[in-house]
Amino acid sequence: MNRTPCPPTPFRRRWATGLAALALAAALPAAWADSGPMLPRHTPSAYLQECGSCHVAYPPGMLPARSWQRLMTGLERHYGSDASLDPATVQQLAGWLQQHAGTYKRVAEEPPQDRLTRSAWFQRKHREIDPAVWRLASVKSAAHCAACHTGAEQGRFDDDGLRFPAGLAPQHRRAFLDD
Repeated sequence: MNRTPCPPTPFRRRWATGLAALALAAALPAAWADSGPMLPRHTPSAYLQECGSCHVAYPPGMLPARSWQRLMTGLERHYGSDASLDPATVQQLAGWLQQHAGTYKRVAEEPPQDRLTRSAWFQRKHREIDPAVWRLASVKSAAHCAACHTGAEQGRFDDDGLRFPAGLAPQHRRAFLDD
């Protein structure tokens, strides 16, 4: 029996277009995952409580896996503080951080001393911030993201969520504005 393919009908074209759109929509979350640091949907409460008690609970995508590994094995000397946790919590958080560590170009290299603020992308994004801004009482250090980024606690650091920190001098404000 000789079969000739049926010519495309409007229904078949719509169906194929819909199928292609579904495939694209399914692929987008993977593409967005490397587009910026966001806290994963199921962030362990221990991470938010323990790490977020001293600083913003940084999205794991902000550092490569090797940096997280070093940080989690050195909590007793975490940047001058003892941030020790019980072994079960360390194991849980270390595994979660490894699973969600950054893999995109932003974290291609391990920053000096595994500090986010020393990474090339952080330095580039904040290159116009005057060093005096980091010393403001409302900011304290470059690691205090929430001083300027209103969405930092949710893992959002986009320019749309910026605010001037308290005490910012007028001459330093232009660094916060889009060119």
